Amino acid sequence: MNELFAASATAGVVISLIAYWIGMMLKNKFKSGILNPLLIAIILVIIFLLLTGVEYQTYNASAKYLSWLLTPATVSLAIPLYQQLERLKQNIKAILISILIGCLTSMLSVYLFSLVFRFSHELYVSFLPKSITTAIGMSISEEMGGIVSITVASIIITGICGNMIGEAVCKFLKITDPVAMGLAIGTSSHAIGTAKAMELSETAGAMSSLSIAVSGMITVVLMNFFVTLL
Repeated sequence: MNELFAASATAGVVISLIAYWIGMMLKNKFKSGILNPLLIAIILVIIFLLLTGVEYQTYNASAKYLSWLLTPATVSLAIPLYQQLERLKQNIKAILISILIGCLTSMLSVYLFSLVFRFSHELYVSFLPKSITTAIGMSISEEMGGIVSITVASIIITGICGNMIGEAVCKFLKITDPVAMGLAIGTSSHAIGTAKAMELSETAGAMSSLSIAVSGMITVVLMNFFVTLL
């Protein structure tokens, strides 16, 4: 099976898309935030690889084409932001302060957990960019001496958690303003969380999109300080 899979240039893409489609079908059927399509797709692909004996490297070689869409997909998030440009101008100070506090909170929490669980410096650096988009997080992790695969896993898990519980957390804390909701979700759970923010409202989606770009730049700057703490 591994040899047959390796012979196909796009088998990984097909399997990934089918797994995600199943995830979407389950979410639409049961209307539950827990049934995140990306999480379901990951679980189904893992099960497929285990049952068929296909090696991850073989699967990844034929699924890498999906990764090429990551950057343009992130850039396209600027469209809803442009549509809410006037609202952005009206709240610019509060927005920038909120995103800065969100980035500091994320990185400080990683630092505290690293102290409690005695992470190595390599692991610590790998987890620091967990709340920013994968394209930026991978580059920072590699440059700072982290383990890129762990960084990617932490970013995906963070995004899925934000997508699944972001709305519930906002309701629990009685946060109803779409600007605040979008900033909170986008700063903490990047593009995957932004998908949920866009479901909530156009404004929340736009603010979440803004958070992805700004939090990425802020994290790049703060990384130079935080990597020296451990």
